[in-house]
Amino acid sequence: MSGIIGKKIGMTTIFNNGAAVPCTVIEAGPCVVTQVRTEESDGYKAIQLGFGEKKEKRTTKALLGHFKKANTTPKRKLVEFKEFDKEFALGATIKVEDVFTEGEFVDVSGNTKGKGFQGVVKRHGFGGVGQTTHGQHNRARHPGSIGACSYPARVFKGLKMAGRMGNTKVTIQNLQVLKLFPEKNLIIVSGSIPGGKNGIVTLHK
Repeated sequence: MSGIIGKKIGMTTIFNNGAAVPCTVIEAGPCVVTQVRTEESDGYKAIQLGFGEKKEKRTTKALLGHFKKANTTPKRKLVEFKEFDKEFALGATIKVEDVFTEGEFVDVSGNTKGKGFQGVVKRHGFGGVGQTTHGQHNRARHPGSIGACSYPARVFKGLKMAGRMGNTKVTIQNLQVLKLFPEKNLIIVSGSIPGGKNGIVTLHK
C-alpha cells in the first residue's frame, strides 16, 4: 500500500457538473524517507516516511540519531508504507503528485475526535427520555439493570455501558481524489475523513 502522510485542513464544497460535492482538503506531504526496509536486513520491503516538524528538545537522542542518518530534521509523525511503484533513497522527498493522480480512489486513516467519558444514550443510542431505556422510573438517561440473576451472578463482557468514546483509529475507504494542488502540497478528496482540523492522517491506495 503506497501512500503519504498528511494533515487535515478542513472541509469545503466543489461544484462538479452542477452538483455540490462535499470534500476535505488535506495538506499531504512533503514527506521525507527516514528509513528503507529491505528483505536482507528486515525481512520485508517498505519505506518509512516522516511528516511535520518537531523540536529537537522534544525528541529523544535515539530518534535524533535516526533522523541524522536520513540527513533531515526531527519529524512529528513516522509511518511505514509498502509496495511503492519506484525506489526511493534514504533522505529523498516524496510529494503528493509522486503518489496520487486526480480521479483515482484512496483510503484515508486517522483518529476520530475524542468525546471523553460518555453515557449510554450518546455512546450507544439508548432511548433515554421519552423511551425510558430499560424501565427505571426516575433516571431516564441511565442504562437500567445490567446484571443477571443469582446465576451467573456477574455482568457479561462486552455489555453496552458508559465509557470512553471516540479517539479510535478509523479508515474511510474509496474516497475519490477530486483535485491536486502540487505547488501547495494540497489534495482534495470527496466526503469526510476522521478527526478534527490539523489532525494527522495517512492516505494510501
